[in-house]
Amino acid sequence: MATNGDLLALEHVNQVYTSGERPFFAIQDVSLALREGEFVTLVGPSGCGKSTLLRIITGLQRPSEGRVLYRGQPLRGINPHATIVFQTFALFPWLTVLQNVDVALKARGLPPTLRTARALDLLDRVGLDGFEGAYPRELSGGMRQKVGFARAMAVDPELLCLDEPFSALDVLSAEALRGELLELWTTGKIPTRAILMVTHNIEEAVFMADRIVVMQKDPGLVVTERQVHLHHPRQRKAPEFLEMVDRVYATLAGQTEPEHIELGSAPGEPGRTRPLPHTTITDLAGLLEQVANKPGDRADIYRLAEELGIDSDHLLRLTEAAELLGFATITGGDIALTPLGETFAEASILARKEICATRIRRVPLVRWLLSMLQATHEKRLERGVAQTALELDFPPEVAARQLETIVDWGRYTELLAYDDTRDYFYLEAAGAAPTIPGNSGTAVHEK
Repeated sequence: MATNGDLLALEHVNQVYTSGERPFFAIQDVSLALREGEFVTLVGPSGCGKSTLLRIITGLQRPSEGRVLYRGQPLRGINPHATIVFQTFALFPWLTVLQNVDVALKARGLPPTLRTARALDLLDRVGLDGFEGAYPRELSGGMRQKVGFARAMAVDPELLCLDEPFSALDVLSAEALRGELLELWTTGKIPTRAILMVTHNIEEAVFMADRIVVMQKDPGLVVTERQVHLHHPRQRKAPEFLEMVDRVYATLAGQTEPEHIELGSAPGEPGRTRPLPHTTITDLAGLLEQVANKPGDRADIYRLAEELGIDSDHLLRLTEAAELLGFATITGGDIALTPLGETFAEASILARKEICATRIRRVPLVRWLLSMLQATHEKRLERGVAQTALELDFPPEVAARQLETIVDWGRYTELLAYDDTRDYFYLEAAGAAPTIPGNSGTAVHEK
């Protein structure tokens, strides 16, 4: 609940969407407070509602239920004390750097002379002095995002919200901009009283934040908060830094549950229909091979992200897939291969297909689609029919992504195939696609 010292407070906030007659919770019962002087990050898997929370906090979206309080007062409409920087640069390409910052000041009603002086000062603070007359197309990604920061700060926001502001940048630009933002924040060169940042990058969260709020999906919930008691500037190789990164990964990865819980149930059956992690079997094989090269076929999850060159969100989807298929177990932030996972990592290409096919047949969503295909006369099913059926259990965009994953897994294992010219799923039959009426007997067979 809100206290007198809170800059912002969320109280039992829900965001509910409907698909047909069924409600889906993007965010469920989220209560969160943000105090002056804090840099807080929201971390969690894609689809857990992090960006939705930012839109609710800034007033761009109204929650279905619950209250948003700013300095103790209920928020109604746009929050005039908050601003948001998105992962895309969102600059006007026909305006110069100076004009892109000026437009925010103009919206506040400042006279032209004051606007120019203020915009120049902000550009100087973010290191863009000398680029006032340049257009966005002339700037690097990092410099364009600096313009976005300058424009956001032009309105003197008390609360600065950042929605993955570094994710669209190359590694070096992102690292430089993180350091520059921290310098502005820790030295008080910006008027902001608090920063709330969404990120998929766990190391980034530990590097920048005073507090990390960890969320989970289906539905989006706050599962824990962790204070980061590390002095700036933080050293990424310091043992205490690595320990904190490991703790956050351990929280996000959780631990392997009994198989019936991991698998969930098929659509239309009692129980929870578990969505498939949106990843490819090829990427999963790469993860298993990497772990198989470790002593004892075990690895710290947080170290794998750097070794594989992927972000934490991608890595956690892979570890979830490894659990789901019985190739690995997760506990205490570590991943360990099962005997089946070891066998898969060492197997030939064809043997891997056979192992995967055996395991994927047991996954309720795949089993459900295969049974629907078996029940049809020509062993094929329109994608739209499958999508409509899945939307009884998932929001439309999630249902579409589930079918994309099933297509990839089905093609890899040769359990089913997909004709994307006619949007049909079909069962493999002696390696050939069924004849499609109106196609002169020619079958399109994508692998």
